[in-house]
Amino acid sequence: MSETPLDKIRNIGITAHIDAGKTTTTERILYYTGVSHRIGEVHDGNTTTDYMEQERERGITITSAAVTCEWKGHRINIIDTPGHIDFNIEVNRSLRVLDGAVFIIEGVAGVQPQSETNWRLADRYNVPRLIFINKLDRTGADFYRAFDTLKEKLDIVALPLQLPIGVEDQFSGVVDLVEMKAIIWEGGELGAKYHDAPIPDDLLEKAREYRQLLLDTALSVDDAAMEEYFEAGDVATATLKRCIKAATISGAFRPVLCGTAFKNKGVQPLLDAVLDYLPSPIDVPGIKIAAEEGEDEHAERRRIKADPKAPFAGLAFKIINDKYGTLTFVRVYAGTLRSGDMVQNTTRGHRERIGRMFQMHADKRAEIKEVSAGDIAAFVGLKDTMTGDTLAAAEDPVVLERMAFPVPVIDISVEPRTKESVEKMTIGLQKLAGEDPSLRLRTDQESGQTILSGMGELHLEIIIDRLKREYGVEANIGAPQVAYRETISRAVTETYTHKKQTGGSGQYAEVKIVFEPLERNGGVVFENKVVGGSVPREYIPAVEKGIRVQADTGVLAGFPTVDFKYTLIDGKYHDVDSSALAFEIAAKACFREGMKKAGPIILEPIMDVEVTTPQDHVGDVVGDLNRRRGMIQNQESSGSTIIVRAHVPLKEMFGYISDLRSMTKGRASFTMQFHHYDPVPRNIADEIMTKSA
Repeated sequence: MSETPLDKIRNIGITAHIDAGKTTTTERILYYTGVSHRIGEVHDGNTTTDYMEQERERGITITSAAVTCEWKGHRINIIDTPGHIDFNIEVNRSLRVLDGAVFIIEGVAGVQPQSETNWRLADRYNVPRLIFINKLDRTGADFYRAFDTLKEKLDIVALPLQLPIGVEDQFSGVVDLVEMKAIIWEGGELGAKYHDAPIPDDLLEKAREYRQLLLDTALSVDDAAMEEYFEAGDVATATLKRCIKAATISGAFRPVLCGTAFKNKGVQPLLDAVLDYLPSPIDVPGIKIAAEEGEDEHAERRRIKADPKAPFAGLAFKIINDKYGTLTFVRVYAGTLRSGDMVQNTTRGHRERIGRMFQMHADKRAEIKEVSAGDIAAFVGLKDTMTGDTLAAAEDPVVLERMAFPVPVIDISVEPRTKESVEKMTIGLQKLAGEDPSLRLRTDQESGQTILSGMGELHLEIIIDRLKREYGVEANIGAPQVAYRETISRAVTETYTHKKQTGGSGQYAEVKIVFEPLERNGGVVFENKVVGGSVPREYIPAVEKGIRVQADTGVLAGFPTVDFKYTLIDGKYHDVDSSALAFEIAAKACFREGMKKAGPIILEPIMDVEVTTPQDHVGDVVGDLNRRRGMIQNQESSGSTIIVRAHVPLKEMFGYISDLRSMTKGRASFTMQFHHYDPVPRNIADEIMTKSA
């Protein structure tokens, strides 16, 4: 697997808004690179990368599938990512391990909400990217209008490398501004032949204008290229390509290509652009090691360079359970690993033996004996490695920069229909939660029910569907509930003494704890300020654990308590009667008593909602969002439609899609994602507490 030189490897992702044509583009790439011999179509339900039954039925991508293909002597590892907001975690973890990305923008709608979200994620990880404006064969498609939305919505310097020839059903090819020629496809059938041609007369003036813009912008990143231009009045194609690649990697501008993947036009030049402009593993600075506890996230830290001879370092970015067992997808950043080798899981502090390794072609696989820097491969049989864990060689046990996972905001209770299925359901849900870090699993202390928390109604619906199909468990589902949180509004100091005398040894522990509120997303922070051994060191972890366990059930309505700090400042113990258990019990009781006095409040998830509606329904949409306790953030027009952005409590958004459809005669659409937690109004807090009482 590692015969390919590092500079000939490209690890790329394909990402876009739902329905912009990601999976279709991936299918075409696999066809033209010879991986698949027939072409899959999303609407026929026979695509390669959407291989889960639910993906084929719904025509959407849920899990990001990894595939490997060859093009002109290069190896391209592609990860096709989902467009639907509920599966944002998949995009997040894919971008984390990629060296470059292709953003597909729809030729009619231009930049859509999910493209923006994914773009910001790519910014977070500094992923170099190309933009492909797709679906130019569709009625209403307009390359130049879609191009304008790149600047408006993403606020970037975008630079066309191609211009379309013909519009809508007359779209026949592109003008290549790098080599100043036309590329014409003969017919729209598969494997359609294409040839170079002179630029059509009616486009020549426009092509010269855009070529000049390309030269002015691209050459400004390279002094030697600028000199060549001034001396000769033009530059060699190789010089121009070098400048475009440097600017793509640095983010100075974003190159834009165009075509229609469905009609098989524009895919081969896109593949060429991936080789020419997106970085190989050695063109990027290397992955940072994780910040130490308390260290500034933005501080300069050591980077791991792509070097097959260095000590091994890799990141587990995805886990899939299938009929062969657990597959752990690993991006290898440095070193070489052979099956049978031992590595450290430096995130969790244990060792793993490497069993079999595979190179993946969606759901087909080829066994390999070794992996090397720059590779993406699937490992079988890793026992305790989770998404986001680092695997490293014992001689350099680094921990790589971690991934950020979103907060699940919606809960459902789930119970099996038969007593016999209880164990089967538990195992199934644990495996699904192991695959998907945005899915949380807990048992409600009072009712004993299993509670599943996820990113949205569709996310949980798919999980329940998978539970039934993959693990054979029919389950009863409770109505979706909002994942409320609790927190405190003022600091309080509480002392609690736990003593119990029964025959034999008793139990004794006293703790004095300061509880203080933290700002939103502050988490739960523990500090030990005990001096002079008034609480022996071996009992401190029990105090910390007691509070953390108790915080899961809150004090007002049984919701987890967040955003607070607790500091152990004093306590007492007894030589005979004290134990870790006694201190844990004392800490739990201290939490219950202290929190009641600290002004507890309930927090609710507020969603960032974006509604795209025709102009004549804006009044109804805005009025309705206001009735749902929404705060309108802004409105902007895009052609004949208006985009309304608002922050709305999740509680008010259940069933919104059917209300929106009836209000706008089916012409409006919306997306929403979690934004932040806010205190709930008094009347709603009372309602929640009455329900939970």
